[in-house]
Amino acid sequence: MLMFGSRTLHKTVLFPPARPGRIQLMVTIRRIRPVEAPAVTQLICRVAYGIFGFDGTLEESQRHFKDAGAFQDMEDVRAHYFEDRGIFLVAVEHGEIIGSGALRRLNARTAELKRMWLLERYQGQGIGWRLMLRLIAFAREQGYTRIRLQTSPQQTRALAFYRRVGFAEIPNYSGEAGEISLELAL
Repeated sequence: MLMFGSRTLHKTVLFPPARPGRIQLMVTIRRIRPVEAPAVTQLICRVAYGIFGFDGTLEESQRHFKDAGAFQDMEDVRAHYFEDRGIFLVAVEHGEIIGSGALRRLNARTAELKRMWLLERYQGQGIGWRLMLRLIAFAREQGYTRIRLQTSPQQTRALAFYRRVGFAEIPNYSGEAGEISLELAL
């Protein structure tokens, strides 16, 4: 189910389009439910753990980032996203959250892409692209003229994806050292 303004849409899509020899996935892209925030936090930690290779176990890294306040927005998704011209979407296959993506308001004309994560085994199958298309459509409907994001240089696959979508590098807009800032004009 997707919320665009006051409209609700249900969207289940087969990924990828039917081709001989390829498995089709039944993936639903919809708004996150507040009770799903812990599952999305786990998804983010699982993917980040695979990219960054933190010391210790996955569970230890989850505790570390939670204790450091890295998931404050996930504690009240409604306030951080939905109540201020934002949205938070999840990709679900057979009841499992396999991906996420969100937009939050930076200013009247700019949305910020947040929490764009997809389990590795689902990457390269068009799911991230579909999530991004939904987020871009929402941004346009809300009157945003650009989307910004920040990511780390270690996320080479994500950077390549964002550049294919049309994002271009801009000067760092948040002051976080070592992060790469990108922007998409809508």
